[in-house]
Amino acid sequence: MKTILISGGESKFAKEIIIQNSEFKIYALSKSEMDVTNLDDIIKNIKKYNPDYFIHTAALSRPMINHKIYPDVSINTNIIGTSNCVLACIKYNIKLIYISTDFVYPGIEGNYSEEDSLLPINEYAWSKLGGECALFLYDNSLIVRTAMVEVPYPHPKALTDVKKSLIQYSEAANILLRVLDERGVLNIGTYSDTIYNHVKKIDPEIEKITKSEINDVSMANDSSMNVDKLKQILDDTII
Repeated sequence: MKTILISGGESKFAKEIIIQNSEFKIYALSKSEMDVTNLDDIIKNIKKYNPDYFIHTAALSRPMINHKIYPDVSINTNIIGTSNCVLACIKYNIKLIYISTDFVYPGIEGNYSEEDSLLPINEYAWSKLGGECALFLYDNSLIVRTAMVEVPYPHPKALTDVKKSLIQYSEAANILLRVLDERGVLNIGTYSDTIYNHVKKIDPEIEKITKSEINDVSMANDSSMNVDKLKQILDDTII
């Protein structure tokens, strides 16, 4: 049985990976067990668990305003922390899977493929792209660009004028476990629609909000992703 080591083991996505798993031995470590800002800490746990795959989910993410308020934390966690994961995986030739974001795309016209140009729209996206840069220097790696939505939806309102290819945590985790051997960059998502329309299927009572009512962070108009590559890999109708 192959082994997976997960950073950020207390995150909702890490927990969903465990729920969806039926094939691997998984060790999902909390920050106190493995701090990605400490390279020696990562190496210690790699030696302990001897993983075949390292899924890097540890990150400073929301609220996204924190990346503007605490840029040092953002850099240390998302850029330096990811670089540490790459260095450790290079040392022991471990397959590294990095969870990035659709926010690295320009967010203007949507339907972005893995080969399209990148232009982050906010500080969070820049920090995640900084992590991607390290992955591009390691062939035995996979960058996953995604936009996940939590169920139940944690907010009372959803944007009507922002389009994304949102995918539920459970679906994304299921797919991720099936593409661990892929390399390069892979978009994981669903169809393009407004956040409001996506969320309304989860929460029929959701209220509407527009970008003009949000002033603490920049939001792209349309960061929806082309998932043709994913469909070819899966060769089924899960998306």
